[in-house]
Amino acid sequence: MSKNGKFITFEGPEGAGKSTQLRLLAEELRSRGFEVVTTREPGGTPLAELLRNILKTHQGTETLHPETELLLMEAARSQHAREVILPALERGAVVLCDRFYDSTTAYQGAARNIDTSLIAELNIFAAAFRKPDLTLILDLDIESGFRRAGKRQETAGEYDRFEAENRSFHSRVREGFHAIAAKEPQRVRIIDAEGTPEEVAARIRSAADELF
Repeated sequence: MSKNGKFITFEGPEGAGKSTQLRLLAEELRSRGFEVVTTREPGGTPLAELLRNILKTHQGTETLHPETELLLMEAARSQHAREVILPALERGAVVLCDRFYDSTTAYQGAARNIDTSLIAELNIFAAAFRKPDLTLILDLDIESGFRRAGKRQETAGEYDRFEAENRSFHSRVREGFHAIAAKEPQRVRIIDAEGTPEEVAARIRSAADELF
């Protein structure tokens, strides 16, 4: 691939295993000779990581309003897209991103009840008008996801504003992801996230092979 690389995003509710599956697909694609760039949202650049810290851990007395949350997400995405994602795609790399704008539609739209048409405009503007070529939604029921999330060593003991939301919030997030998949079946694949990491990885490879 000399130019116009492929952009694959991983989405899903808390504890669905996105980070593990992204790593496994990156290893597989590198073994096939692809240059692979792995990144995440919110974050991916030093400036965007500062915004991530606010979004994920803010506990101050000042309320972080849903509208502010949305705009911070989009600001981080704008920096990330222009600094990392687009340059990698332009040189022909495969970019694997742990969350992208579909999470904004699900979390700030479906769960926070912000107008999704407004979010759609902000999403594509912040993403520099680059849509993912393939989006993999790792689907898992809410309770199973929280049991998994509670066992993660890398985030043990850390406060996360989103994980701290109630089950109703997370049910709306999951419903939001399903609505996205129903609306854009050409781009979005729902992947059953139950089973061993190897079983889930096989499902993901099958979906990714269609792209390549």
